[in-house]
Amino acid sequence: MLASLNTFALLQKPNFSMNNNFELKLLATNWGFAGTIDEYCAKVKQDGYDGIEIWWPMEKKDQDELFAALKKYDLEVGFLTAGQEPVYKDHFNTFKKMVDAAATNTVQKPLYINCHSGRDYFSYEDNKTFIDHTIQLAKDTGIKICHETHRSRILFAAPVARQYMEKIPELRVTFDVSHWCNVSESLLQDQQETVDMTLQRVDHIHARIGHPEGPQVNDPRAPEWDDAMKAHFAWWDKIVEIKKQKGDRLTILTEFGPPTYMPTLPYTRQPLADQWAINVHMMGLLRKRYGP
Repeated sequence: MLASLNTFALLQKPNFSMNNNFELKLLATNWGFAGTIDEYCAKVKQDGYDGIEIWWPMEKKDQDELFAALKKYDLEVGFLTAGQEPVYKDHFNTFKKMVDAAATNTVQKPLYINCHSGRDYFSYEDNKTFIDHTIQLAKDTGIKICHETHRSRILFAAPVARQYMEKIPELRVTFDVSHWCNVSESLLQDQQETVDMTLQRVDHIHARIGHPEGPQVNDPRAPEWDDAMKAHFAWWDKIVEIKKQKGDRLTILTEFGPPTYMPTLPYTRQPLADQWAINVHMMGLLRKRYGP
């Protein structure tokens, strides 16, 4: 059970060239957490994270509760924003309202904003408006705003994302490569040029281990997932090298999800592993491998 854990714990730490301005921020997801925002932030702090990633709350009451918990536990934050409507115009209006509010809030400046932007079935021209809007918003606010490589969204597959990257030099990326592995049914061995292009655009990582048949392995500590683990860490190593050379900040979210993202037993729907424990395990590996 602990073969992969021991393998990665004992691997020699990469010999990165280092600019002293480099910052590593490791964040926790509230996806699947059943308690209050205060209970969540308390657990995040207790387990050694630097902050949280959470959907921007549109209601003032929810904003007040969130910012109070962040202050109480001295945590940083990255915001998620999106639209959900099936029609482009409505979707774009919702997205703009949400991302603008997150970026211009005056209580706590986020480390970044991660966008679940557009839809895979919107036209190139329509999807481009999401990117154009965030490029200008990032310039206006000084906040890193990234578009996630997420199924059903703009950058849902490597060859599609490449078209946007080739045409929009300022596009910045949240790298959740697990989705691309799932979409392509591979560990992207045949798309290395596209992956390398993407790594140059990354400001934020979602550290979940995917595989050719799904976006999340059942437990990354299990030895049967060594190949997938090594592939993901190889990609992340390259991103960290780029950030350390530039002296830039890198934010990483540990994002193993709950059932049914987490595979379950039939009939009972019981998860095959402990989601929170896996994410804390990943946080420890990432801090040991990439921290100072």
